[in-house]
Amino acid sequence: MSLQTSQLTYEGLAALTGPQLITEIPGPETLAWVERDRKVTSPSLPRAYPFAPRRGAGCIVQDVDGNIFLDMNAGIAVTSTGHCHPKVVEAVQRQASELLHYSASDFFLPVYAEVCERLDAMAPFGGRPARSFLTNSGTEAVEAAIKLARYSTGRPYLIGMYQSFHGRSMGSIALTASKAKYRTNFGPLLPSVYHSFYGDFNYLDDVLFKRVVSPTEVAAIVVETWLGEGGYILPPDGWFRYLRDLCDRHGILLVCDEVQSGMGRSGRMWAIEHEGVEPDILISGKGIASGLPLGAMIAREDLMVWELGSHGSTYGGSPVSCAAALATFEVLEDEDLLGNARRMGQILLDGAREIQRRHPMIMDVRGAGLWIGLGFADHATAARVEITAYRRGLLMLTCGDDAIRISPALVLREDQAREALRIFEEVLTEVEPSG
Repeated sequence: MSLQTSQLTYEGLAALTGPQLITEIPGPETLAWVERDRKVTSPSLPRAYPFAPRRGAGCIVQDVDGNIFLDMNAGIAVTSTGHCHPKVVEAVQRQASELLHYSASDFFLPVYAEVCERLDAMAPFGGRPARSFLTNSGTEAVEAAIKLARYSTGRPYLIGMYQSFHGRSMGSIALTASKAKYRTNFGPLLPSVYHSFYGDFNYLDDVLFKRVVSPTEVAAIVVETWLGEGGYILPPDGWFRYLRDLCDRHGILLVCDEVQSGMGRSGRMWAIEHEGVEPDILISGKGIASGLPLGAMIAREDLMVWELGSHGSTYGGSPVSCAAALATFEVLEDEDLLGNARRMGQILLDGAREIQRRHPMIMDVRGAGLWIGLGFADHATAARVEITAYRRGLLMLTCGDDAIRISPALVLREDQAREALRIFEEVLTEVEPSG
């Protein structure tokens, strides 16, 4: 590692515009860690490419070799306030010095209640009272929503969507339908789960409710507001109004999974706010605590009817994660990161569409805020773009059948957005001849 890059302060690292590569990519230290890792970790871990980060600041990440990368992933839409935001770090350090753990499932943890107060106040339920349950992850929040939906309605059936991803625990994986490999060899899965098609206006009524399951037995429709792992896809106009009306007609709960699309990424706090409807339950995670493990299941207060002890979690709502969440809420507001997501997102969308005119290998540019999907002809092409970008110091990830996602931290600056576009076009120029 060069002396110059190793001595960069947080401020110095965060201020960089783009990559600074000092070794071959991947470098020797990274390759050594890859070899060491593969000897001891589960082979199920789906690593995208050989990247071994050591530290990060804002939208910049430095690997173990000292190479500096421009991060357009944000740890899969997790580091919402950027890597190691000083206010988040300070909150974590302060909380860690005072109290690392006391189970909020069994005792009254003040910081847990503070987070719930904030979430309840920002819940997109049209001003109706809300209550929250905190978890360690998004998939645990999905599990909590499944249980609450069945408990509060007394109904057994659930409906998910094809192309959706809700996590890898057993209830969540029964709803997940983005890739068959997530389910292979894990059956039988949670019973009484059916699927419809994201964005389809007819299948629920014409097929599922007519031929498979009575809507009077369906507890909830669980849907990602915007499809994440399925391809960074937005719904057609009016589709969520159709779902809301359908649920109201049959007494079904509408559960919106905003683990990836929430916490300001869309340019509003919740992506469902773009769709003009109110869910009954909302699921959050990923960006809620800027990188610390935390998820939340937020529901209308009148649905929180389960009895004492019906659900709980020893670690869910850890004091340290809750402190990070409170700092995250503060930073989102004080630094106008929702507004920044809209502004930087428009620059990226406009730039990507301009690049598309010069490089028609991009089949589609879609998104809003810092939630952007770039469609290619097939997954192989998207994967070549992903790995080529990595080798040039630009961290991107594939998603869906044929797409690249752009989901940087909400602190992305204009100079970084334009640098990402510049490098991305170089990547396309390199990939095109091999296409």
